Amino acid sequence: MTTHVLILCTHNSARSVLSEGMLNHLAARLGKDVRAHSAGSAPSGRINPYAIQALNGAGIDTSAYRSKSWDAFTTPDAPPLSIVITVCDSAAAESCPVFFGGAGQQPVKVHWGYPDPSNAAEADKPRAFELTRQAIGYRMLQLLALPLETMDRAALQAALVAIGQS
Repeated sequence: MTTHVLILCTHNSARSVLSEGMLNHLAARLGKDVRAHSAGSAPSGRINPYAIQALNGAGIDTSAYRSKSWDAFTTPDAPPLSIVITVCDSAAAESCPVFFGGAGQQPVKVHWGYPDPSNAAEADKPRAFELTRQAIGYRMLQLLALPLETMDRAALQAALVAIGQS
C-alpha cells in the first residue's frame, strides 16, 4: 500500500516543492512505495524558479509541478495521507500552516524546519536553494529507510521527530 506524504509550507513555492521532488525522486530510485505531494495554506500560484533550477540540476523533472492549496487534500477523493510534514522555519518566527486533514484516520504530523532560501541575497540564491535541496534530501533518505509498512503511529511519530532533530 502506498505511503502518501504531504509536505506543507505557507506558499508552496520553494521548500515544500523541493521536498516533494526529492522524496518522489529518491523513493523511485530506491523502489519504495512512497508518494510525496506538496501544498500550501496560502499558495503563491507559482513555483520559485530557483527551486525548479535546483531540482532540474539533480535530474528531477518538474514540468508537472504547480503551487496548490492544501484544500485539495481534504476532499473525499484525496489520497489517504499517512504523514504530513511542515517545512517552514518556525525559528525565524515564520507562520507554519496547521493541517487538520480530511475524513478518516489522521496522518502523523511532524515539523522539519528549513530557513527560506528565498531570503538569500540574489547572487546567493542558487547556492541557498541547492543547499536546502541537499538538506531536504538527507532527511528524505532517512524517512525512506524506515520500515513504514510495519511501524505503528507512535513509533512513526517518534522516528520522524528524531529525523527532524538531526
